[in-house]
This record gives sequence, C-alpha cells and structure tokens, in this order.
Amino acid sequence: MYRIASIGGDGIGPEIIEAGKVVLDAAGERYGFDIAWEDFAIGADRYLATGELITEDDLADLSRFRAIYFGAIGDDRVKPGVLEKGILLALRFHFDQYVNLRPIKLLEGVATPLANKTPSDIDFVVVRENTEDFYVGIGSRFAGESEKATLEVVRDIYQVKFGMDVTTDAEEIAYQIGVITREGAERVMRYAFDLAERREKKLASVDKANVLSDVYGLWRDVFTGVAKDYPDVSTEFNFVDAVTMWFVKNPEWYDVVVTPNMFGDIITDLGAMIQGGLGLAPGGNINPQGTSMFEPIHGSAPKYKGLNVANPMATIWAGSMMLDHLGEHEAAAAVLRGIEQSITGRFVTRDMGGKATTSEVGEHIASLVLQH
Repeated sequence: MYRIASIGGDGIGPEIIEAGKVVLDAAGERYGFDIAWEDFAIGADRYLATGELITEDDLADLSRFRAIYFGAIGDDRVKPGVLEKGILLALRFHFDQYVNLRPIKLLEGVATPLANKTPSDIDFVVVRENTEDFYVGIGSRFAGESEKATLEVVRDIYQVKFGMDVTTDAEEIAYQIGVITREGAERVMRYAFDLAERREKKLASVDKANVLSDVYGLWRDVFTGVAKDYPDVSTEFNFVDAVTMWFVKNPEWYDVVVTPNMFGDIITDLGAMIQGGLGLAPGGNINPQGTSMFEPIHGSAPKYKGLNVANPMATIWAGSMMLDHLGEHEAAAAVLRGIEQSITGRFVTRDMGGKATTSEVGEHIASLVLQH
C-alpha cells in the first residue's frame, strides 16, 4: 500500500491528475499493489477565497507522504508568479527536493522537429540541481536618489574588479545573486553519477565557467572531485551555450547530463521540444530521503479548464516516474509502454492529431497496462 498525496491545482490540473490516477490504479491492480490517494485543495481557488498559498498545516500533512502527484499551477485571476512561487517553489524548497529529474526521450510514433532523428537517437536524462544557483531569491531593484549609496557600491565594484568607471547616474539598477555550495553541488552530482552507473556510464556536466568563473568554477571543482569516486563513468564538461547546439545536432551523444539550476531550467525546455513538445514532458522533484513530487512540466492552460480536451500523457508519464521512485520498476515500465502504444495506435488528444478526450486517453492507457 502506497499513500500518495494528490494536488490537482489549477486549470486543467485536476483533469490530468484524475486521468493519471486511473492509469496508476490500473498499474497497481496489474502488479500487485494499492495506492491510497489523499487529495489536497491547494491552488488559486483557495488562495482567492482565503489568501492562503501553502500553510504550515499543509506542509505538516504533506510531510507524511513519500510522494506528491502534482497537476498544474497558475490562474489568470492571480498575478503571475504568486501561485508559482508561493506554492510550487515553496514545496520544492520546503521538502529540499534538490534533484529535478527530466527524461528527454522520444517515444515511438512521436514527431520530433529534428530531421532524421529517431527514438534511438533521443534518449537521455537531465539531472538539474533544484534548490540553489540564481533561484535562491537573493536580489533586489533600486531606483531614485535615495539609492545613491547602492549605486556608489556598484561603481566601487567595477573599479576594483575591472579597473574601470561606471556611471552612478543610472535611474534604476537590479541585481541577482547566484549561490552554489559545495555540499549542494556534490549531492546532486552523486545522484547523477549513480544514475549514470545504472545507464550507459556516461555523464556530461553543464556550466558557464569560462565567464562566470567563481560560481561555476566551484561547480567544476566539485564535479572533478566527485568523478574520482566513479572511475567507470566517463565524464566531460559542456558550456551551456554549446550544449544547446549539441542537443539539436547530436542528441544521441548524451546519456546523463547534470546541470546547475538556471541552465537546467533552460535546456530541459529545449529537451521537451526535441522529444515532441510540452504535452509529453514529465518531471520529478526528488529528495531521495524525503518527500518527492512528480508533475508534468506544462502550465495550467486555464482556457481549457473543464473541457476534457487536455493531453494527460505528460502527467501519466510523471506517474510512471513516481512508481519507479517508489521501487515499482516493472509497473513504471508498463505505464510508459502504455503511453507509447496509445500514441502508435493514434488514440490521442487533439493536440496530437486525435479526437480522444483527456479521460478517454487515461482509460485507454489503463486498459493497455492491464494487458501487459
């Protein structure tokens, strides 16, 4: 028996989560386990009614679960960023979900924008550090005469660092601080190395150490040190601008990629496109010793709310990742095969050229899982 928390969230979120639950329950029936779902009404509706985003009681309740199945967040009635930061990022940081795991895998029957590439060419995993870098929220904006002292500090930094002057007459400035710790980098890298050992024993590290040499110089130093503990894993360094080119030209080169937070956020969306689009892109926010969360990476698409037309496959795939995380590897593989069979059989939603509804796709994939 697995107890799993469910947060449908906003927009199409509740619909795609329900489709995912149907498939995961079928996987449990087929492979001999049960799932006890507990739903949490966290999202825009509650925020607009009560002003609550994530409460201490919510966090205490969610901490009782090894896994959270998350739909989508975002609502046109709420200023962008309020729900995303106050709910989604709050969950990631509170539960120290320091690994963002993103499979970049082209399934049979899915079109990729890359000419002449096939499923055998696009099958790698990006391990993104999920709690540090430029997303730690340390920064500010300053404007006006009252901030003259801050502008003077900026001038002094330029003079010391570069031996040059910078005007202090700017009307407004902004800054953001990126933070990487040795401990934070090492733990996500060890996760990536362990994953590489189970796959093709090949790991690429991404950074921009040629320009941001202090923060990403530490990243490189830690990677080099950790690599000594994994002599059977071949390694390489990639600058982030170069890796975006090679993802497009030679995706078959990659197997496991480990990256700091901001660059991982960018390159995994590129990965989503080469694997067929956001409708087929799942993600896991993982704390190997705590509460992890699994979700599709697309948005809440409020205009499609309640229409039963949204593509649930990324959500179902995220459910497969959740089963794998819980140790149900055979069931996880069966769910992914069911997604692929539904695609090759053209039983898909209209965004993929089909006519099936959200719930019908969930029920169809569930039936395929039961047959495996």
